[in-house]
Amino acid sequence: MSILPRGIQPVRKPLASGLMALALLAPPSAGAQEDTGKEAPAKDPETGFVMADGWKIVKSNCTACHSAKLVTQNHGTRERWAYLIHWMQDTQGLWQFPEDIEDTILDYLAKYHGPKDEYRRQPLPPEARPDNPYKQVTGTSG
Repeated sequence: MSILPRGIQPVRKPLASGLMALALLAPPSAGAQEDTGKEAPAKDPETGFVMADGWKIVKSNCTACHSAKLVTQNHGTRERWAYLIHWMQDTQGLWQFPEDIEDTILDYLAKYHGPKDEYRRQPLPPEARPDNPYKQVTGTSG
């Protein structure tokens, strides 16, 4: 049953021509990766870790307790990663690492999961943020 008035037939165009028109409207670089002259580093298909110096040590130590996603979705400085490792050792039962192993892990995490320069959106300035309903008020006298 058609919703068009009697006697009017819908125009049917081949799907390929519609897709071709869309392709012609897109800028030449749309969907293509920027050619920086460098090949993207290979990633481990199981974890998503960049397969570079130290990645196997990170994989064997970090994924023993949690998913690799917990690593790959986070970013921080070397100091932040060290804090997290020591927090896991103090509170979550993570074993102590020999110094060279900890250095390898921290070097890798800082290089491949360091602070991000880009965000999904810019952080809100303090004056645009809502009041924190959980903020502790100290030093008030009645």
